[in-house]
Amino acid sequence: MFTELVNMLGQNSILFTSLITLLGLFVGSFLNVVIYRLPLRLKHEWKSECKEFLVTDASSPDNSETPPENLFTSRSHCPHCGHLITALENIPVLSYLILRGKCSECSAHISVRYPVVEILTAVLSGITAWSFGFSAALPFVLILVWSLIALSFIDFDHKLLPDKLVYPILWLGLLVNSQNILTDIYSALYGAAAGYLMLWLVYQAFKLLTGKEGMGYGDFKLLALIGAWLGWQMLPLVVLLSSLVGAIVGILGILILGRDRQLPIPFGPYLSVAALIALFWGQRIIDSYLQFAGIHQV
Repeated sequence: MFTELVNMLGQNSILFTSLITLLGLFVGSFLNVVIYRLPLRLKHEWKSECKEFLVTDASSPDNSETPPENLFTSRSHCPHCGHLITALENIPVLSYLILRGKCSECSAHISVRYPVVEILTAVLSGITAWSFGFSAALPFVLILVWSLIALSFIDFDHKLLPDKLVYPILWLGLLVNSQNILTDIYSALYGAAAGYLMLWLVYQAFKLLTGKEGMGYGDFKLLALIGAWLGWQMLPLVVLLSSLVGAIVGILGILILGRDRQLPIPFGPYLSVAALIALFWGQRIIDSYLQFAGIHQV
């Protein structure tokens, strides 16, 4: 029975893609939890560590705050009235539409970003399933895609790319490519090293010329993560696309929204978007460019 089911999913790409897309909806619901709670837990840990380091008097009162909710065990609740979200109220997208974007208890507004993250995760999961099919690579690529979504929104909200999320996915990329899943291990190792050093050098040059920090160290680590998964060959495309998208969004923000040009812009989302483009269509883009330029690959 199980073998027949596996064979059916392997042969029916539309059914398989639909199931992975549905899975993406529920994963997107969990990513909303990660995006909201992980930065709060990290900030709580950092504050506790600072207090422990700075307070030297053992008799000083303990003013530690209550830790934020756990990522896995704590139930979701309304931030306004504390109403615990029931299972029927937590169905991705559908519950939001039925509740009309409001809490069932206090009628407080629920951010539209919750269903947006769920839909985005579902769409990208479906694209991943369609692109990689019923293969050994698919589970790992899904983990990469889901992680990039979470990191993008966390960076957008807090200008933070948590090491607790970046490092495990970076190491996983190296382990995956030790089996030549997306690229060979040498390309992955060089990609991780080159990804970090490329932005580190840009950071140092910008700081030397202007005296300002142009980006955070989290961006270096994120590009190292991308290099570990996609290999060094994709890094120029990722840097080019992320810079282009970032420049366009930044200029539009200044011209249309009147955004202060001195305000820092999180670069992580642009790196993630560029990485996804490179993941799905990078080789086609490179081949098209080489053909257009009249350069023949060896």
